[in-house]
Amino acid sequence: MSGIMGFLVDYKVVDMIIAAVGLFAFGLLFDRFKALFWDLPLPAEPFTRQVLSLIEQDKIEEAITFCTANEKKPLAFVIKSILSKSDRDETAIENSLDIAAAEMAPKLTKRLGHLPMVANVVTMIGLFGTVIGLIVAFRAVSYADVSQKQTLLAQGISMAMTATAGGLAVAIPTMFIYSFLQAKQSSLFAEIDRHSQIMLDALRTRSYLPFQSSNTYPSSQKIDPTQKSVSSTSKVS
Repeated sequence: MSGIMGFLVDYKVVDMIIAAVGLFAFGLLFDRFKALFWDLPLPAEPFTRQVLSLIEQDKIEEAITFCTANEKKPLAFVIKSILSKSDRDETAIENSLDIAAAEMAPKLTKRLGHLPMVANVVTMIGLFGTVIGLIVAFRAVSYADVSQKQTLLAQGISMAMTATAGGLAVAIPTMFIYSFLQAKQSSLFAEIDRHSQIMLDALRTRSYLPFQSSNTYPSSQKIDPTQKSVSSTSKVS
């Protein structure tokens, strides 16, 4: 046991583990921040207005193509799935929404749940280093020579405080930023749900282009009034 304690103290193993976990946490935070604030969001209002405009003109294929151009965005992916079933009944359209939402959800929740675990683990590692430091300090008081007692005591206390500070220095920012990321994730889920419901309502109540009698017959088949007069005169003759 003394050998293990000496190894942990001499090579600062606890500090190195805390630093490694801190780098891992930083990588997760950067990845999720980039995804939730840059890669996955879509200007929802302009996007939805454009799709609704195409639906009102009965241009479903054009709307699907427009969504395909932004398919990596969760909102576009869900709406594309809804539009692809627009020729089916209402139940099929709603089922397509549920399936698309289930496929899209992992993109928003990916690895975000690891951050609280990292914060808890690094705090416990810091506590472990604190306990080791206190053990070193108590052993110094009990067994060390008078000439070495003060040095070993200071070393143990320093290790204990350093481990505690290191663990908290990683855990606190991780949990603080995690709260913002979770709020952004919830906001994206709510946005997708709201705009997909708007799309469902538009498909339920959509209207096609109004009937125009002028477009019923080609212009080449229109009767010239002059020809009609001439024809009538010839018949009278």
